[in-house]
Amino acid sequence: MPAGSRRFWEIDATRAVAILMMVTFHVVYDLDHFGSADIGATSGFWRMFAQATASLFLLLVGVSLTLSHSRASRRLGGKTLPLKYLKRGFRIFLYGMAITVVTWLFLPDGIILFGILHCIGLSIILAYPLLGRPRLALPFGLTCIAAGIVVNSVEAGTNLLLWLGVRTGDMYMFDYFPLLPWLGVVLLGVFTGSMLYPDGERRFHLPDVTGWPMAGLLSWMGRHSLAIYLAHQPVLVALLAAVGAIEIGLV
Repeated sequence: MPAGSRRFWEIDATRAVAILMMVTFHVVYDLDHFGSADIGATSGFWRMFAQATASLFLLLVGVSLTLSHSRASRRLGGKTLPLKYLKRGFRIFLYGMAITVVTWLFLPDGIILFGILHCIGLSIILAYPLLGRPRLALPFGLTCIAAGIVVNSVEAGTNLLLWLGVRTGDMYMFDYFPLLPWLGVVLLGVFTGSMLYPDGERRFHLPDVTGWPMAGLLSWMGRHSLAIYLAHQPVLVALLAAVGAIEIGLV
């Protein structure tokens, strides 16, 4: 397989684990929010579980950006290379905006104005200047995380700064991942990817597991994580409603 198209199974497998964690949390969340179960999905253990899941996803975004950039820079040059990431980031951001429209129409009490897809889309664009520059990505990432801790306590009378992490006191959203601190997690992934996969090549040894029974499934899940993300919540809600575990009314 050409070096430019080779995938690392451990990244796909880790992304698949993150997907399973995400689905697990959303089952719990749906039962808690739409059903009669008092699980406390937004506090305690489950809140930490959700943040760990998001952190893993966003860390992998940064690692994957490093790999993609290392390989693309060998065959693309000039304006073509940055345009590739501008288009990719904008496309994912548009998926996020589609979710905003859907939640505005059907779940206005928890409309998603800046969820994880909005965050990933803008992070891809903003992280581009730091790709291939791990010594800058690390301090910038840590700074974003520290800034996120600060702005988390700041409230404003407008939603115009939601993307940065400044929110109104009474605003509730099902999914909220502002750039501060979450861009910082992506940049830590850029740093991690540069350390573990310099020039797009694995610097450590792992056994070949392509023949293992679960390898194909994990690889498939990792490759199609965006599609799974977009589809899984409607499917979960429909299944849980079908078995009577939750009741949901569309407005």
